[in-house]
Formats: sequence, C-alpha cells, structure tokens
Amino acid sequence: MRRATLAASRICRTAPVARSAIASRAYATAKPAASEVSSILESRISGSGGAADIQETGRVLTIGDGIARVYGLRNVQADEMVEFSSGVRGMCLNLEADNVGVTVFGSDRLIREGDTVKRTGQIVDVPVGPELLGRVVDALGNPIDGKGPINTKERYRSQLKAPGVLPRHSVNQPMMTGLKPVDAMVPIGRGQRELIIGDRQTGKTAVALDTILNQKRFNDTGDESQKLYCVYVAIGQKRSTVAQLVKTLEENDAMKYTIIVAATASEAAPLQYLAPFSGCAMGEWFRDNGRHALIIYDDLSKQAVAYRQMSLLLRRPPGREAYPGDVFYLHSRLLERAAKLNKDHGGGSLTALPIIETQGGDVSAYIPTNVISITDGQIFLEAELFFKGVRPAINVGLSVSRVGSAAQSKIMKSVSGSLKLYLAQYRDVAAFAQFGSDLDASTRYLLNRGSRLTELLKQGQFQPMPFETMVPILYAGVNGKLDKVPVDKITAWEKSFRDHLKGQESMLKEIGKGKMTRAWFPLSSRSRSRRPSKTMSRALHRHKTRCAIEQCLRCKCLMVLAFAGRNKYALQTFACFALWFTAN
Repeated sequence: MRRATLAASRICRTAPVARSAIASRAYATAKPAASEVSSILESRISGSGGAADIQETGRVLTIGDGIARVYGLRNVQADEMVEFSSGVRGMCLNLEADNVGVTVFGSDRLIREGDTVKRTGQIVDVPVGPELLGRVVDALGNPIDGKGPINTKERYRSQLKAPGVLPRHSVNQPMMTGLKPVDAMVPIGRGQRELIIGDRQTGKTAVALDTILNQKRFNDTGDESQKLYCVYVAIGQKRSTVAQLVKTLEENDAMKYTIIVAATASEAAPLQYLAPFSGCAMGEWFRDNGRHALIIYDDLSKQAVAYRQMSLLLRRPPGREAYPGDVFYLHSRLLERAAKLNKDHGGGSLTALPIIETQGGDVSAYIPTNVISITDGQIFLEAELFFKGVRPAINVGLSVSRVGSAAQSKIMKSVSGSLKLYLAQYRDVAAFAQFGSDLDASTRYLLNRGSRLTELLKQGQFQPMPFETMVPILYAGVNGKLDKVPVDKITAWEKSFRDHLKGQESMLKEIGKGKMTRAWFPLSSRSRSRRPSKTMSRALHRHKTRCAIEQCLRCKCLMVLAFAGRNKYALQTFACFALWFTAN
C-alpha cells in the first residue's frame, strides 16, 4: 500500500518552476488596461511587434512562374515587401490561411524551396522629388540609365489613395499638346484624364511624345505656375523602343523636365503591374507641392495582361476574357489619382494620358470599355486614316473631351467653333460623293472646304505647334480663306505662313495671352480707309473689350485693333494674307 501511494505521488508531482517564469506567465494572462488598448491596436495595425529586434520569417513551399508560396509570415500585411535569402524581393498579394502568395520582383531561378523569407515591414514605396527629373528608373525607383545613384529626400507609397471630393477643383486650365486636332476640337485641361486609344502602329506614342515636347517652352519660362513636369511610364515595351524615346527627348532638350519609368517586356510581370503605380506616385509629389505634372501610361493594356497573368498563377477566379474580377478597380484606383486640387491644398494638378491598344479597331472589348468609362474623354486614332496619310490619324468624330472645353481659351473657341461641324458634314457627304459625279453646289462646297480642312490639320511628327501660331492658321481655314488654294499646296502655304508669322512677335504674344477674346468683326466692303467701322466701334464700347481682330476686305489683311479709349485707337497690321489667299 505504501509503495502504491509512493508511485502515485511520483506520477502527480509537478516539475519545479522558476519564479521568473511564473511571473511572466501571470503577466501574459493579465488583461491590459483600457489606456493601453489603443496603443496595442495601433502597433498591431502598423505591423510593428512588441520587440523590434525580432524578425518574422517564413519558408518557401513552392516557387515557379514568378510566384512563391511561403509558409509562415503570420503577421505580414497586404502589399508588404518581403526579402528572400538570395536578396530578391517580392510583394505579398494573397494572404491565405496556411500560406502567403508572393510575387517575385526578379528572376525566380535564384529562389529554391526551403529558402528563408523575412519581412521588411514596409509597404512598396518609391523615391519621389525633383531629383528624379532627367533620369530613367525601373518600377521600384532604382536608376537604370548608368548615371549614378539618385539621392532623394522623400519616398511615397506606390499605391496611395486617390484625393477625395473636397480637395478637388474643376478643370479650368488648358494643357496644350501642340497638335492642331487636339487643341482645337478635343481640348485637354490640367487635371483631366484623356484616353489615347487605337490599333498598334497608329501613332499613339507619337501623340504622347508631341505633348511632352510641347511643354518645353512652358518649362523654359521662370513661371512655376506655367511649368508642366512629365512622367512617362513604359509598360511591356522593347528596350530598343525605350532607348529611342530617351534619345528623342534628349535631342529636343525635353529630358530635363521628364521622368521615365521603364518596365520593359523582359521584366517580370509584377514589375509591369507595379510600374504605373510607381510613376503615379512620382507625379503626385509635384501635384501635392502645388506644381503641375503630366503622366503618360504606355500602355495600360499590357498592365492588364500582366495582372491577369499574376492573378491566374495565384489561383484567383477568372472572369470575362480570363481577367480577374477586380481589373476595373485596378485601373480606376490608378486613374482617379489624377486630379486638379483647389487652392487650400496647393492648387497643383496631375494630368493623365493613358494609352490603350485595341485589336482590329474593336473599342467594345473588355479593357477599352473599362478605361473609356473611367476617363474624361478619348482620342481615337484610326488605322484607315493613318494609311491614307492623315497624321496624326485622329478621328475627330469618335474623339471627345468631356471636361476640357471648360479650360479652352475663348479665342480658340471662337476659331474652332465650326471646325468640327464642317468636318462632320464633310465625312457624311464624302461617303455619298463616291457613288456619283452629279453634285449640287452645296455638296461641292462642303467637299471643297472639308478636304482643305483635313489637309490643314495634318502635322509632322515631333513638330508641336505653338498656340499663338495655331489660331490664325485655323482661322484662315474655317473662314474660307483657303478655298481657292489647291489641296496639294496647303502644306506649302502653311509653311510659308508660319515663316511670315515669326516676324509678328508682339501680336503673337497678344494671342498667347488670350486677350483677343471677341469674335472677328468684318469691315464694310465700302470702307476704303483703315479706320474701324461704326459697327465695330459700337461693339467695342458695348462689350468693353480692349482689343479685337477684324478682316479688311480691300487689302485682305487680318488686323488687330488695340482699343485705347473712347475716340482713340491704334490699328496695326497683324499679317497680310494676300500672298496666300489668291488662287495662285
């Protein structure tokens, strides 16, 4: 009996416990005070544990096709950067119950099963600031142009939340592209999202590059409110194409105000997915600091393909055209970050020009319709026009700008008001004119005017036109001053006319300032003097304008009347059209 009792006591006897362990266990089971709950929750949300020197690690379960399945990392955050033992970094996208899906930023051949993965505690961010101007960087902000490191003072998260409703302001400043069809009929304002859509090899990138080159004269001025910094994001393009683009910008002295973010076709799909967000963060720095920036995404179709590839490899359920269900949110959260802020938030702006490539002119596909519904308008480039020699091959009938007209200057509105109507009527009549030669006078008039306007809107690549030069050229075409000029001589007329305008600097500056906002008042045909007519004088007094433009029917000169008082005026010849308006 005594032996049984002794055996039972041996079985039930507990091991000795140190006092420190008992104290720590009691501390762990104790409930936190009410004042400590907020700090504990804040530390848990921010991802920082109680001990800063302890790094949470995991193990690679499987690796392949740029996707790693990692066991562990129980406290990792979505979109957090992790680092593999080989030095390659990745981003956590799928947070599942038993593993984490990580997209690899680099070659997955350097990663093996069983490798250690450690948290960095940082969401993916990129360097921002004016130090990036003139440089070529990858999707993570690392320089790839061989010009040394970039020493920036700030970093932004690549995927920031778009500004709310209250900080925004309506678009009211024009963003000049230097392209006659765009600035006249599809105007773009600072803070707008304007889609450039078309088939491959139709000039989409050329339109974007002309817009960048046109900002040189604004950036050369000392006025910071007029400057427009540019960010070009190359997604899935050839490296030779990016190199040629950099060369073009350097030759035109436009690289000094441009940042190029390149995720070429040889880069991993996660980098092509991340590049637009990184470029947007770099442009947002200028917007948040009261400056103006332009970002070009070339193109978002390849970003959607890269995101589809990642989602399918992560075993996410596919939807229409095998794209994931949140591909609309992918583009909407990116493009909504382009905005015009009010004065209370600095008054800066970020203008977005996304590019979408269509297949066979099908604008009703999934990605094109998504981006069209998100943006504030689209510039449609047609392959048929491109092959006919109409370049830029912009179909003004299908192109639209929903908010840019509010930012268009009044003088351009008065010039181009009927331009779109003439071209629309010309397209309708030209389709019927192919079936018969017996046309009435009105039809011949529309064909004559429309063919010359179409020829007048042609423009060479990398030759942006200043706004003050564009206005008188379009005025001549819209008001029938070129109806007697042969179609094949329109280009020669424009070239000689631009050369003549170079000597009219003072008048061009007045147009550039937008002061001449009234309609043109024609002089009476009986007027033999260069004095203004009574109709024009009364109109000047009634509208209280300081200057106006009128056409002298006798000498066919476009003149500027600088109104100085009730009975005082100064009449100056703006440009003589006699050499160009004649039938010769």
